[in-house]
Amino acid sequence: MLNIVKGLFDFNKRELERIHKKVQLINQAEDDIRKLKDKDFAVETEKLKKQVQSEGKTLDDILPRSFALAREASRRILGLRHFDEQLVAGIALHEGKVAEQKTGEGKTLSAVAPLYLNALLGKGVHLVTVNDYLARRDAGWMGQIYYFLGLSVASMINDDSLMYDPTFTDESATDWRLLHLRRITRKEAYQADITYGINSEFGFDYLRDNMAKNPGDLVQRGFYYAIIDEVDSVLIDEARTPHIISAPFDQDVSKYYDYARLVKKISPEDFVIDEKLKTVHLNELGIEKIEKMLGLTNVYEQDYEAVYHIEAALKAHTLFKIDKDYIVKDNEVIIVDEFTGRLLNGRRFSEGLHQAIEAKENVEIKRESRTLATVSLQNYFRMYEKLAGMTGTAQTEAEEFNKIYKLDTLVIPTHQKVVRQDNPDLIYKTEKGKFDAVAEEIAAQYKAGRPVLVGTTSIEKNEQLSHLLKRKGVPHEMLNAKNHEREAHIISNAGKKGAITVATNMAGRGVDIVLGGETPNKFSLDLDEKEYNKRIEKWQKSHDEVVSLGGLYVMGTERHESRRIDNQLRGRSGRQGDPGETRFFVSLEDDLMRIFGGEQVSKLMSFFNLPEDQPLEHSLVSKALEQAQVKVEGFNFDVRKHLVEYDDVLNKQREILYSMRQAILKSKDHPEALTEEVNKAFSNELTELVNTFIFLNQGEPDYDGLSREIDVIFPNESEKMLKKILSHVNKDDIQDDMFKEFERLYAVREKEYGSEMWQEVVRFVFLDIIDRFWTEHLTGVDDLREGINLRGYGQLDPLTEYKNEAFSMFEKLLSEIDFEFVRRIFRIKIESEEEIKKEEPKKRLDYKSASQIDPYSQQSPEDQVSKPSSRSAPTGSKAPGRNNPCPCGSGLKYKKCGLINAPQHKG
Repeated sequence: MLNIVKGLFDFNKRELERIHKKVQLINQAEDDIRKLKDKDFAVETEKLKKQVQSEGKTLDDILPRSFALAREASRRILGLRHFDEQLVAGIALHEGKVAEQKTGEGKTLSAVAPLYLNALLGKGVHLVTVNDYLARRDAGWMGQIYYFLGLSVASMINDDSLMYDPTFTDESATDWRLLHLRRITRKEAYQADITYGINSEFGFDYLRDNMAKNPGDLVQRGFYYAIIDEVDSVLIDEARTPHIISAPFDQDVSKYYDYARLVKKISPEDFVIDEKLKTVHLNELGIEKIEKMLGLTNVYEQDYEAVYHIEAALKAHTLFKIDKDYIVKDNEVIIVDEFTGRLLNGRRFSEGLHQAIEAKENVEIKRESRTLATVSLQNYFRMYEKLAGMTGTAQTEAEEFNKIYKLDTLVIPTHQKVVRQDNPDLIYKTEKGKFDAVAEEIAAQYKAGRPVLVGTTSIEKNEQLSHLLKRKGVPHEMLNAKNHEREAHIISNAGKKGAITVATNMAGRGVDIVLGGETPNKFSLDLDEKEYNKRIEKWQKSHDEVVSLGGLYVMGTERHESRRIDNQLRGRSGRQGDPGETRFFVSLEDDLMRIFGGEQVSKLMSFFNLPEDQPLEHSLVSKALEQAQVKVEGFNFDVRKHLVEYDDVLNKQREILYSMRQAILKSKDHPEALTEEVNKAFSNELTELVNTFIFLNQGEPDYDGLSREIDVIFPNESEKMLKKILSHVNKDDIQDDMFKEFERLYAVREKEYGSEMWQEVVRFVFLDIIDRFWTEHLTGVDDLREGINLRGYGQLDPLTEYKNEAFSMFEKLLSEIDFEFVRRIFRIKIESEEEIKKEEPKKRLDYKSASQIDPYSQQSPEDQVSKPSSRSAPTGSKAPGRNNPCPCGSGLKYKKCGLINAPQHKG
């Protein structure tokens, strides 16, 4: 371990020395840049663009001048000149590293120069943030610099897309940095030179683009360069949660309430619970009790689904706590992010757990959903040519950044020496004793006038401490997921004299705590010099008073399972050389100690018979605490590594399918791409037909069977084609004849309906089939994933088994897409507007809402495609699945029966 730490230090030292040489070049260019007039900066940008886009220079070649331009633009526009340390961070970000900068060191400004430099290539660069406020604030704030330099900057949040435009003023804006953000389309946001946005929206836009039916609906334009703010939060904390676009399907939700009532009758001896893994399973006793309550003799044979839902209900009741894991707001269960304490609106627990929690809390249950598209943040961000990240806490996760994302971590020196005092933990026997001590300490600090920031791990603990402070008459601000709207205001005032702030996890807040309160900014307040100086003088007095009291006192009421989260809380104090103090208060009843502390802590609890209000300071306890955190961090890393190994399997399939889909979608401008995909589909299917019915068929060739299949693919052509086939004995000749017939019919259709219309129809049908089968495939892969670990009991490697079976499923998927396409394409009917007018309104379909004419398919009814006019949805009843028995009674699978018995089919 010592060698690893030493190696990291040596790497860090060498890299800093190398990068400082580049900073010297930037500093040497400063005097020359200072001579430029304001109007010259946009001209300089155009010169640099030309150099890297057409004159053969690299970004590294122009780095010193571009960074110097960005620094001077910032100084003139915002009054903020980059420190050398911020330039070091900027160079590290340009080189695709993770830059660790302590809280208050100016990460927002550090990102400006590398974003400007990389935007010069014209490919679009992205700054990824963790919430709406930061995505808007930073685009509006830093956007002034980019605009001065001649570049465009946009912001992308959940409900809106915005462009920085100084000619526009939003009268409703309450923050000066949001004044000049004008609404635009999502596509325009991605066309900007620099786009700020929320991490989830980048992922969801990628999925939406790969569900689009029209090229005009595409919004993204590639994955060149991204800087991820709070990179540890995005790539590590959120890595376990895939981004999913889904659609609800019909189901009876009343059963969830039944299961919720049923599990209340189950005793602790009826199940096995593992708090480390967050799992719970019924044991034999529990199964017997369930069977008795349900009136069943063998629940696994008679109602296996009941076991699945009962265990989900059990998990909801035993492992998921209100005001910690979720809250109930407006009759809705909303997940609370365990790392940031924020609400994850729109997110739902999977595998029936969310419905189980809704039933537990007796709120309206939303239907389960079927996955239409999914991607993990791990695999989304690995698509970028160059990726970088910044955070205040990265060093503890350096190994994971390197192994999963191939990112090196560089610790950036602080501009001022850190003088914060980090005190040893105070460890109490009970949680009650701990919180009483915390409340006493806060009251004492409040009396002295010293600002205090208290970190709690849940809303429940947040409110518990607030109750104690109210009893002591200590005024305070509460910050948690229930009042997150005031987040920025509360944090900006947390450094004022006498301010007491009680907050849940402080990760990724994006707002600095300045001693004495927020610093007045003459660039933001349209103040004359006299008024500005008066405000500065008042702030300086307040700042000095807080400094004399020892600065901000940060108190942690519990150790988090990750040291990184603890460090984020600590880092709120001691900003930019300010004094400060931190201390953690821990109890032996805390979850981390109770679940992961091990036998050492249990023995100590028995050995020390101390009063609950007396702190325990013992090296064995501190060591057990540290070992517990290291153990959990290692465990969570293994979980994430395991997840990405599984997700990589689906990701490769997604890349292949989405690549095919994009080629078809964009084929309006590249018709040859559509022709290639169509030819490939027909060639594959015709080869399979010839092999199946003639050359690989047992006994004599089955020409009748082949004839029936040909009739489905080429309506009314089977007799003529069969005569040609019978005249050949060579497989290649047979396939050539069949393919020539396909090309002839395809050309006839194209001429009949017009090339543009026919290609549009073919495009839509192809995309419709791909999307339908991909959705089925995702469901199948989910089912496979859920049960694959059981293979381990048979001495098989679950991951290897998963890879093999998923590969077979994907091959089958591609085959079924071809199969469905060739049997649909020549059965499409395109109606004129006159014909449409004669039909009932419910049957009117345009080429953008085409479904099927083939009555033997598992999809919906006829393909009735019109020239653009009215729009309505397809009608008809739902047919059986492809592999289900055909309802006509033939005994064949539905997909085969439709082919073989097509002329007389009654299904």
